[in-house]
Amino acid sequence: MNYKKAQNSGFTLLELMIAVVIIGILTVVAVPSYQEHVRTTQRAAAQADLMELASNMERYFSENNTYIGAPIVDNNPHYALTSPVLNATAYTLTATPVVGGSQQNDICGTMTFNQASAQTAARADCWRQ
Repeated sequence: MNYKKAQNSGFTLLELMIAVVIIGILTVVAVPSYQEHVRTTQRAAAQADLMELASNMERYFSENNTYIGAPIVDNNPHYALTSPVLNATAYTLTATPVVGGSQQNDICGTMTFNQASAQTAARADCWRQ
């Protein structure tokens, strides 16, 4: 008698559960890391926008001897770019995270830049990335 053992070519429930646990652990680690990377990238884009606005403000000042009337262009979808302080000799540009957006919980919060190149944020290391 020649008995052949049937071959299983599928997965056992234990193997499947181990794979699900491994995927779950990787997801728990990877997703927050990815989200923080996205926030950091969007923060850097807002900082670049503030620097570009500051350059435009200085160009306007050199032509008109005042900051009043300088155009503030806000084209950043993650931060609201404004100038709450604006007079003939001084300005302060702010980048405020948009409420309800992915940057709302950013650790740096609102960032500012002024005519003296002073940079502020909720944390001191936010501008050194």
